[in-house]
Amino acid sequence: MKETSRRDFLKRATQVGATGVAAGIFWGVLLEKTVKAQGFVLRPPGALPKDEFEAACSKCGLCVQACPYDTLKLAQFKDEATIGTPYFTPREIPCYMCQDIPCVKACPTGALDPELKNIDKAKMGVAAIDHYSCLSWQGLRCEICYRDCPLQNKAIIIENHPRLLSKHAFFVPVVQPDQCTGCGLCVLSCPTEKPSINIVNPDAFLGQIGDHYRLGWKESLDARAVPEAPMQEKDGKKLPPGGLDFLNSELP
Repeated sequence: MKETSRRDFLKRATQVGATGVAAGIFWGVLLEKTVKAQGFVLRPPGALPKDEFEAACSKCGLCVQACPYDTLKLAQFKDEATIGTPYFTPREIPCYMCQDIPCVKACPTGALDPELKNIDKAKMGVAAIDHYSCLSWQGLRCEICYRDCPLQNKAIIIENHPRLLSKHAFFVPVVQPDQCTGCGLCVLSCPTEKPSINIVNPDAFLGQIGDHYRLGWKESLDARAVPEAPMQEKDGKKLPPGGLDFLNSELP
């Protein structure tokens, strides 16, 4: 009887020990996965800097539920982001730049900065174009990223470049990093098999000139810049700047 009890005790102890070892291995792998989640991932608008965000995020998923486009998802074990934190993949579903920014309003911890009131000021990342695979930069007409950009003529502009073998110019998209929000709409719409435009980490990608360089020609242009005149209206129709003054003036 005592021998049987001892045998059962040892069996249970072995089972408990094996369970503890398995749990220890699981948590060890989980911690290792969390530590290794150092790659750049796209966070919701207003996300704090990486370390601050991961410390503040409670992994509640309320921002995911608040997104009307199902853009956001919580990272799983296989994903690059820290497990349980919100992120998005623009080639699948980009950020559609909701004007009321519901994901920020839903965040209960401040991991998404509540001071972000204007979605155009969001800094989720910055778009970067691969000139060697971009159709426009290879001389074909495309400009889809430019047309789909929610900040057209601000975040992405079109420049004319001369051709080497022809007098005709070709048109290429150029990203303005200080205006780009990193929404990823350009990535979704890019027609190449692998997108020729992607959202990258601005801290790793963008350079900095330094204060000891002086760009005199830019300073001169900025000094001469004239603020854009507001649009005028007459009988419900918009007129170009100065148009109302012209209409009201007496003809000779």
